[in-house]
Amino acid sequence: MIYDYPRSAAGVVVVKDDTVLLLRRAEPPQVGRVDIPGGFIEAGESIEGAARRELREETGITLGRVTSLGFYWDHYTLGGFGRFPTMNFYFIGHWRRGVPVGGDDAASAEWVPFARLAVLRPKFAWKHMAACLRDARRWARESAKQGSA
Repeated sequence: MIYDYPRSAAGVVVVKDDTVLLLRRAEPPQVGRVDIPGGFIEAGESIEGAARRELREETGITLGRVTSLGFYWDHYTLGGFGRFPTMNFYFIGHWRRGVPVGGDDAASAEWVPFARLAVLRPKFAWKHMAACLRDARRWARESAKQGSA
């Protein structure tokens, strides 16, 4: 019997004012599509540790405090391996310093206004990104309210 075991992935949504940091994928699958910094968790690595490693590898930046944003199911298709489910864990935090530059499997990194995400949605690399970025926008609004209170 073959089991449909999911693979675990982790990422970080980085918020700067009313923008979010997004990448363009440089490698298959989904070359050229819009993505959130993240990737597969390596053996022995914590979920947050994997998210921070991927952020550093793909953008060159690091963050201080992050909080858990959520968990999202999806699928990943890889040539030669086929399609398999993914468990995607995201953290979220505010940008403090550093200029993000696309690295590793990211062709570029850019700050995108939350208001522009609906237009980009057809170019998202993964289905779960719509829900993740919706939750990120909600978090950013709440965070801004708390900061001005």
